[in-house]
Amino acid sequence: MTPTAFTWPYWLMLAAVLIWAYVPELKIVRSARTAINRGNSRDAGSFQVIIYAGGFASVLAVALAWVPLWHMSGAVRPIAFGLGLLLIILGSLLRRHCFRMLGSSFTGDVRATPDQRIVNTGAYQFLRHPSYTAGLLMNIGFGLTLGNWLSLMLLTVVVFGVYSYRIAVEERALLAVVGAPYREFMSTRRRMIPFVY
Repeated sequence: MTPTAFTWPYWLMLAAVLIWAYVPELKIVRSARTAINRGNSRDAGSFQVIIYAGGFASVLAVALAWVPLWHMSGAVRPIAFGLGLLLIILGSLLRRHCFRMLGSSFTGDVRATPDQRIVNTGAYQFLRHPSYTAGLLMNIGFGLTLGNWLSLMLLTVVVFGVYSYRIAVEERALLAVVGAPYREFMSTRRRMIPFVY
């Protein structure tokens, strides 16, 4: 059975949402690659982990979507598809909010300066890394659109792991460079999931 995401008109809706959500990310990716190539980054390979592990998980999730054993039931698939599109859109809107809140401090790699302003408004008043929450929502949404439980689980686990590594690298850099102001910021909010992590 063909997964819902690859049937008409679902594939058109998914393609439109993915293009809308991911095109703004391309500028960030290009900027990060440039900074890393110039040696202006404290990234510790986390950018490559995000790109390659996330990309591999996405390709594998699409392949797994064709495995009937893990298909969501027929009645659930259209609901999961709609919920998935909604999560991709909400995640992308949250990412764009983070772009605006951080301004030039929002980068695809890890950079820190001693005079860096700690943003604690908007989504940053609730979480330390809401842009990674947004990325996780987008990937969970993509997994749901595929209508396959294994695809959803794979994307959720891999992306959560990838972002957890990035958070560790980023927080280590910010503590080393910014110091006490960032330590105080860390002590007052969770990383990615309100009240949990």
